[in-house]
Amino acid sequence: MADVLSVGVNLEAFSQAINAIQALRSSVSRVFDCLKDGMRNKETLEGREKAFIAQFQDNLHSVNRDLNELERLSNLVGKPSENHPLHNSGLLSLDPVQDKTPLYSQLLQAYKWSNKLQYHAGLASGLLNQQSLKRSANQMGVSAKRRPKAQPTTLVLPPQYVDDVISRIDRMFPEMSIHLSRPNGTSAMLLVTLGKVLKVIVVMRSLFIDRTIVKGFSENVYTEDGKLDIWSKSNYQVFQKVTDHATTALLHYQLPQMPDVVVRSFMTWLRSYIKLFQAPCQRCGKFLQDGLPPTWRDFRTLEAFHDTCRQ
Repeated sequence: MADVLSVGVNLEAFSQAINAIQALRSSVSRVFDCLKDGMRNKETLEGREKAFIAQFQDNLHSVNRDLNELERLSNLVGKPSENHPLHNSGLLSLDPVQDKTPLYSQLLQAYKWSNKLQYHAGLASGLLNQQSLKRSANQMGVSAKRRPKAQPTTLVLPPQYVDDVISRIDRMFPEMSIHLSRPNGTSAMLLVTLGKVLKVIVVMRSLFIDRTIVKGFSENVYTEDGKLDIWSKSNYQVFQKVTDHATTALLHYQLPQMPDVVVRSFMTWLRSYIKLFQAPCQRCGKFLQDGLPPTWRDFRTLEAFHDTCRQ
């Protein structure tokens, strides 16, 4: 038996274990070859069965013998020592009760984790520097950090000011009537009636529009208790489409510093639906497509398009 090296591995037993692994693989291969070949080389059925069973048992005994030999050698191989020099921390590995206080092994694990973290952080830093935003904190400089933040004063507006803005918009469009109510405190709710085409429920927070529901002119817009129904959708697909487009328009018309301009622009866009069933599509020239009129209105030109023709 060779001497055990300082690394803690018996090299002779290690070499024998490799040979035992090769022998185990050969014996397992013979088992599968026996199963593949099956019963043959005998004239009678009984003779073939006896020969197959005897050969199969011999192969299994060989596998069991080689496996036991490999287990015996694995106990003699040993394992490498974890005594990696980390300055004076290597003295922790000399603790005789390391299984109870495995400080050194935990320190090694933390050291490896720290190296991995540093490596991945370097990769992430390189990627972020390649795709840095123009408004990042590094590029804005110290002067931008010292700049005081603007207070969102437009979020809280007096109800009288909101009423004046809505009344001015109501006078701008004769074919559009706007009824304002406040069923829940200061938040305003608008019922916009556009000719005899449609009705729109607009839920507002101060002068900011939160939600719109478009329904047909003949549809009921109130609940059983007489309040505006802000949850039910229209029963007609054409007005459901217009509701989706109105939600898109709310995302398009955004100017927090001038909310009255946003409301006026949205109402101007909404007024373009006065000829919902009369205006043809500006691209295909048809009035109906898949049974629906042009439900899309361009945000700048207010021209009518089918939902598929605007692409």
